[in-house]
Amino acid sequence: MAIGSAAVDLSGSKGRQRRERTVKTIFLAAGISSLVISIAIVFTLLGKSIEFLTNVGLDRLWTDPHHWAPRVGRFDLATVFMGSLLITGVAMLIATPLGLGAAVYLAEYANPRVRRVLKPILEILAGIPSIVIGFFAVQWIGPEFVQRISSQADAFSLCAAGVGVGVLVSPLVASVSEDAMRAVPNSLREASYGMGAKKMTTVVRVVLPAAISGMVAALMLAASRAIGETMVVALAAGAAGDANYTADVFEVGTTVTAAMASLAVGTDQVATAGGEGAGQAVNSLFFLGLLLFLVTFLLNVVGDLFVRRIENRY
Repeated sequence: MAIGSAAVDLSGSKGRQRRERTVKTIFLAAGISSLVISIAIVFTLLGKSIEFLTNVGLDRLWTDPHHWAPRVGRFDLATVFMGSLLITGVAMLIATPLGLGAAVYLAEYANPRVRRVLKPILEILAGIPSIVIGFFAVQWIGPEFVQRISSQADAFSLCAAGVGVGVLVSPLVASVSEDAMRAVPNSLREASYGMGAKKMTTVVRVVLPAAISGMVAALMLAASRAIGETMVVALAAGAAGDANYTADVFEVGTTVTAAMASLAVGTDQVATAGGEGAGQAVNSLFFLGLLLFLVTFLLNVVGDLFVRRIENRY
């Protein structure tokens, strides 16, 4: 622009500025509303949890023998958390090799035509309702898979529920891990091939270490999903309104989420019988929800710290 000429206004028209302000306000409101909703949920859980702990002594949260039966005042946390731990462990044993194996194949070995077919199928599997997987676990996984492994196992068991949850979260692991592997620059692969490395060596020594942060994030996300799964466990684990403590995956049991679902089904299950802790069955649901929130929050924090540490390394 020539010296002395009038300055040009680059801010745009008034209408454009109004639209920009409107869009900014909408996005700001969306962000604030999500924060407000999260805070409201936490405060609701805290209020009912404090009421529950006020009326139920801490010694009632760890009973001997271990038994979860809120209607009769038995609030043993070891029973439900051991069930959650077992099912999450079985689920990750299934989802880790299946999900990562599918991701490696799609990202490194499948040709574009095969990938265009398999990738949408994988996304569809990730969207299957959990209750469908629950019926699949009851009708096939329990009788045809679990009972063939252990003749003493029942068709309803923690193992059947864990395998069902593993099938449910495997597409999630595969999809996120595959995206992380495809984000690795091709220059790293070409440098490896240029040094004479084979395909498998390139995948194991170059691609996987470079994509490890995304893969760990996928596994953390799948673990959080497995801990919070409800319908598969409610259908296939075998326990109803109450459960005994067990560390055997081939026995019936329950988890934190399944215990909450079986108690709050809109029936008289929420009514508590007399005795110590009477009337606290409903509040125990909020207490379990608060504990589940804290567990998943800590899991996500630890996973994020681990991912950041790996990113700094690679």
